[in-house]
Amino acid sequence: MKKPTADERKHRCTRKRRYRTQGDALDAALVAGVAGSRTAYQCPLCGFWHLTSR
Repeated sequence: MKKPTADERKHRCTRKRRYRTQGDALDAALVAGVAGSRTAYQCPLCGFWHLTSR
């Protein structure tokens, strides 16, 4: 499998919601009812937090 290009990585980041803190991201997952199936990670591109499935 080839590595994603810079444009592909940027597209993956920009289509996701951004949260200022890990807590904000996890709170959003809790409100959406998906807290058990999501984790938060700090994006190396934008520095904000995104949610991802486990």
